Amino acid sequence: MVSADRVPGRPAVSVIVPARNEETCLGACLESLVAQTGVAFEMIVVDDHSTDRTREIAQSFPGVRVMEAGPLPEGWIGKNNAVTAGAREARGQWLLFTDADTLHLPGSLARALAEARARQVDLLSYSPEQIVESFWEKAVMPVIFAELASAYRPSEVSDPKSSAAAANGQYLLIKRVTYDAIGGHAAIASSLLEDVALALAVKRSGKRIFFRYGGDQVRTRMYRSFDQLREGWTKNLALLFPSPGRLALRRGLEFVLIVLTVAISLRNIVRDLWQPAAACGLLALGLCGIFYKRIRRAHFSGDATVLALLGLPLFSGLLLRSKLFHDHGKVSWKGRSYSGRPAVKPLPDTQEKHGLSHAQS
Repeated sequence: MVSADRVPGRPAVSVIVPARNEETCLGACLESLVAQTGVAFEMIVVDDHSTDRTREIAQSFPGVRVMEAGPLPEGWIGKNNAVTAGAREARGQWLLFTDADTLHLPGSLARALAEARARQVDLLSYSPEQIVESFWEKAVMPVIFAELASAYRPSEVSDPKSSAAAANGQYLLIKRVTYDAIGGHAAIASSLLEDVALALAVKRSGKRIFFRYGGDQVRTRMYRSFDQLREGWTKNLALLFPSPGRLALRRGLEFVLIVLTVAISLRNIVRDLWQPAAACGLLALGLCGIFYKRIRRAHFSGDATVLALLGLPLFSGLLLRSKLFHDHGKVSWKGRSYSGRPAVKPLPDTQEKHGLSHAQS
């Protein structure tokens, strides 16, 4: 008897890449994907009404099937429409949804499939290594991913007894039969947070998911300018955390306390008040220790970990901006406007449970 996810004559995996105006990064992504070995797979790029060279670049890769996303139905998110179109044509026993800004390490596809089978899960998702180059990326990305690591803990997400569910749409591998059974992306057509919504649907169906930091498998540079970073996180941040206003206030106060204790300590040193200076200095060190312990969970290194302190007020500002835009239904992404109303409830407030502690551990 043939296993449900091993059907002769069909590729093991269909790799589906939705792409809307991705000429900057699509070529490198496809180069890393077509070079994969150790598993039979097909490649599908869904051109989501691009106005740049996206389609031309995709068509330059032999063996890559390029198709149109088709008209965007009313109430649908663009990405959900594109991946649904790709899934409709896919023949694989597993579907890998991955973004055009990802870079896949050699052999990662075969290893991911082997890991999913070994763990006997229906959905496997990796949170990629985040490549950061500009000041803005280095400052704010570690702070955001540290918060995600607290809110979406891999041990809980991967525990079938826990209701916690999460996935990263940059790398989401799912059994075709399970995808069809839960209605695929069509069932969450209006969700801006489609990866978490899909993971939640899989878990609610009684199937198992596995989520972990996947820097050994895939990398990505999400944003290449401050404008892209601001628009992207405005779209997502308020949906990722259950109490965005309260979280923004906490992180803003944390930054103020660190800066204030350092400033008071330095002022006392100038005045030769060594005991108060030492007391404030120790308090500042303690606050910094708590902050950087949290940042280490985000898997960033080098100057990004240092600049992350400056990312605290930036994170607070982006989070409040996201909340404001969602409250007023003015969310936009890649030239499209959305109501911003979440189609899936955020997970329970794990910050309250875990304290200062996108799952990265």
